[in-house]
Amino acid sequence: MTMRILTAVVRTIRNSRRLAAGLIILGVMVLLALFSPLIVNAIGNGKDPIEVAAYEKWLVPGPGHLLGTDQFGRDVFAMVMKALSVSLQIGAIAGIISTVVGVIVAFVAGYKGGWIDGILSTFTGILLVIPTFPLLIALSAYAKNVTLFQVGVMISIFAWPFAAKTIRSQVLSLRTRPYVDLARVSKARDLEIIVTELLPNLLPFIGVGFASSALGAIFGLVGLEVIGLGPGGVVDLGQIIYNAITTGALTLGAWPMFVVPIVLLTLLFAALNMVNIGLEEVYNPRLRGVAGE
Repeated sequence: MTMRILTAVVRTIRNSRRLAAGLIILGVMVLLALFSPLIVNAIGNGKDPIEVAAYEKWLVPGPGHLLGTDQFGRDVFAMVMKALSVSLQIGAIAGIISTVVGVIVAFVAGYKGGWIDGILSTFTGILLVIPTFPLLIALSAYAKNVTLFQVGVMISIFAWPFAAKTIRSQVLSLRTRPYVDLARVSKARDLEIIVTELLPNLLPFIGVGFASSALGAIFGLVGLEVIGLGPGGVVDLGQIIYNAITTGALTLGAWPMFVVPIVLLTLLFAALNMVNIGLEEVYNPRLRGVAGE
């Protein structure tokens, strides 16, 4: 089964240039996040460059500090690298949790059908129409000192219904296929049918659900940070943008504090959307013809 999944992934990437480009951009950003501790240590050259008063305040970009320093004398480049890692971790945590919950709900509702499908679909639909950002604002008022994992869990509460809705519709279609009927006739258990017959065919839709949930989590937290309501103890890209806005960094020549996080968020948004579009091109025959023109 593992080789079957790997083969499907490789074939999918080869069939879409957008998907390949999105994965390359995303891969570079993930590598930067993974090596951010080494990058930060290299910038500090023996001391913590993110510590308050590590350097002079408001140093302009130059050889010693590529992106300058902020109002507390912290190296902006080191802060951006650490913030990128935090943002990606929050996206990954929220994306994984919401995707797992969404997949479970989708398979139970779509495969079983009947009253179970009715209850779960109604509950999912209710969560989809509820405005989530005001609820995140309310939650942030009671979550000032939280861990990175807790922030991811908090955001994932509102992110899983989209994945569940997308995957459920595909499960409803696949459960009537001849190979599923053959598996039932062969006395295969429901869990075995789901894992061996349905799951491999739904990997692209699960990928779309994960990318959408992760992107929503990252930008949801950025939105909270920019308006000054983000949870305390979490320094992400949105927190740097908020500091730049409140301190007037642009007028003081510290433009990287505002521009660089926005550029990174734009690249992240573009990469994840290219992944989504690429998967749609490969697995949606109608879009495949349009993309090839």
